[in-house]
Amino acid sequence: MTGGPDVGPDPYGLQQRLVDFVTALRTKGIMVGTGETVDAAEAMTRLGLDERSILREGLAGTLTRKHSQRETFDEVFDIYFPPRVGRPRSAEQVPADFDVETLRDMLVETLAVADLDALGELAEIAVDRFGEIGGDPAGWSAKQTLDRVQPQNLLARTMGLRGDDDAVVELGGVSPRDQVRDLIGRFRERVEDEARRRTSETRGRERMVLTAVQAQTEHVDFLSANAEQLEEMRRGVRALARRLATRLSVRRRRSHRNTIDIRRTMRKSMSTGGTPIDLVFAKPRPSRPDLVLLCDVSSSVSGFSGFTMLLVQAMKNQFKKVKVYAFVNAMADVTELISVDGDEDGAGLQARILEQAHVQHGTSSSDYGAAFAEFVARDLESIGSRSSVLILGDARTNYREPGLDDLREIRARSNRTFWLNPEQENIWGTGDSAAFDYADVVEMHECRSVEQLGEFVSRLLPA
Repeated sequence: MTGGPDVGPDPYGLQQRLVDFVTALRTKGIMVGTGETVDAAEAMTRLGLDERSILREGLAGTLTRKHSQRETFDEVFDIYFPPRVGRPRSAEQVPADFDVETLRDMLVETLAVADLDALGELAEIAVDRFGEIGGDPAGWSAKQTLDRVQPQNLLARTMGLRGDDDAVVELGGVSPRDQVRDLIGRFRERVEDEARRRTSETRGRERMVLTAVQAQTEHVDFLSANAEQLEEMRRGVRALARRLATRLSVRRRRSHRNTIDIRRTMRKSMSTGGTPIDLVFAKPRPSRPDLVLLCDVSSSVSGFSGFTMLLVQAMKNQFKKVKVYAFVNAMADVTELISVDGDEDGAGLQARILEQAHVQHGTSSSDYGAAFAEFVARDLESIGSRSSVLILGDARTNYREPGLDDLREIRARSNRTFWLNPEQENIWGTGDSAAFDYADVVEMHECRSVEQLGEFVSRLLPA
């Protein structure tokens, strides 16, 4: 849409709309400060409301800092600054007997001529006629609309009407069939936008932001992430590893900067009668720590542990040595099974570990005490005085012996030991959780998202 946003009847005014918009962005993990909000207000004043696309870009430039935030920003922007309010004019003009087959016929003709404006109007009509769902207040469902219309099944009909399916495509060009697929994808996006707009008017913008706008991947809780979100996290593991590796390298260089070499300084001072006029600084010798991971891979936390294992493997050059152990109720060395190069997206990691490593005895529930005891008895020598140990798990023992004495042995042998818990801290110690007992032995951190994991690695691992 090229026109300005329809702010509609707004008892609070446009200024309050901006404040509410910023608040909604914060709920989705886009941290916007007072300064950015003032800049956004200034941008709205200078850009005006005549062109919605220009306003969108102006606010995005002042309120977002990373490219990964843009998709979330756009979804929230569409809720707070919609292109129109109320029932669209295109839907009011269709006859009462308008059915889904008529819409499908019109959609085929529109796809054939690639009319984007008409495609948007058909999306509005589709949502209005076939997307309304019950409830008080009512809402509109993009999924219900698309299930009724089934635009994905119109490709063959559209290609038959176009008659250019066999056209020769130049090198680097796009085939006619791919062009139609792209148009169908745009129709689906328009349906989703229209359903979100109509529903937000009846059910409230705040509710729509909470329920219809997905949090950014880096803020999604490991324990609540669905399969698609976990896969997206895994696909981004290399990019995250590169960013963290850069931070770690900078921190190591800075930690050795401006360290005076006493011996060389005193030797040089002999030429000035023993007065150290010229200081000699030690050459930086950045050290790389050893890293040992003990990962609970039971079903309740497998997504968290799996992603962390892949991340550490992607960052293996930042450590002198990396050893990875996995357990459910038995401990096994799985260092050789974790291969980002051979399994970049992490698919099948959990199955591979459960199939090829001896990580459980019979039952599939966690037993931290038994796993720690087995590690101390067989693999404790893998931890040295330069080793950092990371324990990954929710600390839920299923009411079994927690193995605190064995954990103390692990901590005593290592340089530093940390426990990363993917559960919210306010539920630690509830039910079968022994989190506070373990926290008395080793330093425990809440680590619920990619963002928290990245902050922990960049802040605590460099020696």
